[in-house]
Amino acid sequence: MSEKTGGTGRRGFLKQLGMAAAGAAAFGAEAAAPKPRRDVRRWDATTDLLVMGSGAGGISAALEARRSGIQAMVLEKFHVPGGSSSLSGGVCYLGGGTALQKALGFTDTVEDMYRYMMAASGLYADEKKIQLYCEGSVAHFDWLVANGVHYARKFSEEKEISIPDGSLYYCGSELVHPYREQARPAPRGHVPPSPHLIGGRDLMKALTRAALDAGAQLRLRCSAERLILESDGSVAGVSATDENGRSIHIRATRGVVLAAGGFIHNRPMLERFAPELARCSVPWGRAGDLGQGILMGMAVGGAVQRMHHGFVILPMYPPETILNGILVNSRGQRFVPEDGYYGLVGHEIAFKLDDGQAYMIVDKPHAFAWKDFRFNVAAEGATIAELEGRLKLPEGSLQQTVEYYNRHAKDRRDPLLHKAEKYLAPLKQAPFVAYDVGLKNTFMPVHTFGGLQTNTDAQVINAWGDPIPGLYASGRTSAGLPVAPYIGSGVSIGDGTFFGRRAGRHAAGRKA
Repeated sequence: MSEKTGGTGRRGFLKQLGMAAAGAAAFGAEAAAPKPRRDVRRWDATTDLLVMGSGAGGISAALEARRSGIQAMVLEKFHVPGGSSSLSGGVCYLGGGTALQKALGFTDTVEDMYRYMMAASGLYADEKKIQLYCEGSVAHFDWLVANGVHYARKFSEEKEISIPDGSLYYCGSELVHPYREQARPAPRGHVPPSPHLIGGRDLMKALTRAALDAGAQLRLRCSAERLILESDGSVAGVSATDENGRSIHIRATRGVVLAAGGFIHNRPMLERFAPELARCSVPWGRAGDLGQGILMGMAVGGAVQRMHHGFVILPMYPPETILNGILVNSRGQRFVPEDGYYGLVGHEIAFKLDDGQAYMIVDKPHAFAWKDFRFNVAAEGATIAELEGRLKLPEGSLQQTVEYYNRHAKDRRDPLLHKAEKYLAPLKQAPFVAYDVGLKNTFMPVHTFGGLQTNTDAQVINAWGDPIPGLYASGRTSAGLPVAPYIGSGVSIGDGTFFGRRAGRHAAGRKA
């Protein structure tokens, strides 16, 4: 089916029913309803590619568009560029034998990276995108370096970006059962070194500078509001509000990239699509993560995917000594390997425990040596039985769990959940402490992964699987590589930059 005719009649049917506009209105986003091209009397500006949002996905699309020889204009709602990407650690999940991996003596292959990503993503794995991403990972790292992103030749053995001058680490569950048996582990967290652990700011500064140097136009305090459609259903441009609060129309001759982040700050939308995420304590992202790009795509018939998915972070480490304890639910039972990536552990609490309640049980040698803002102490006890009673757990449940765990931990074994040997130690020295790691009382940042469905060229797909001509999405406006449970830090920025680039290249190949 040709791009021009890719479902025009079907789109007309949707329009007649008014389904798309009604969907947008339900979340207070009536302004997302598309504007017919016939109602646009004049264009206030024209570009080849119009990008909504200046985060990693949007800036990468604009940069690649310019390198492909077409114009690119980026609209940023706020007075500073960078989006939520600039608030992140700046990690990119890359592997297959990058220059940094090789320089630090690590062996990795495309096949091992692919096996891990497929296994850890489970039922939600997008095989085509994962295969493409793994095959292009080495070249993508080189592209980042060529565009000014700096990496240090230093490996960190820590589980989190707590070392300020390192650039490579194990950023997911590669060393955790069962993934360590399914694919040869390799460190794939590539992060710009940062003394304040804000590598995302440095990454976005480099990519934004590269895009501007390449000739991309960046308009700050300018917000895209709704798409403008031709009579055949193709995207002609956007209606926007400029820096002076004036309504303007911008023509995009090659296409529009929706890269405006997720919807973590749109409470009605969050409660509708992702109630598990709505009950988490700390919405994480720029204030502009209101789902506007997603709603604009939905309003023209774009399909959405995995809208209930997100990144739920339980930041138990550093220090890693806490992982010698055991995580139990409100029944006093272990339910997840404690050494799992904190996105995996957070997911298990938010999505698998109906009451969202969990406790981290430790003894004196493994407790925090200070009052930690992340966790409240739920109870202390001179014995496990006393701790169990104070937590009001079922009688004998925690005692049985600890007895079973200690019996095997003294032999450095964990037959139940196969926690790594380095984190196995019997809990035997009083006082025993239970930290509250439930959803209600824990510092647990969260953001969304669901968004518009796209193909491998980042084209937005409608309900029948056809691309909407001239419409692209990248970053967290799209449903890309990141799934729940999150498989490792950097998959989101890696996905945004990689498929943002593909959007820019594909748009350059379209006829104006």
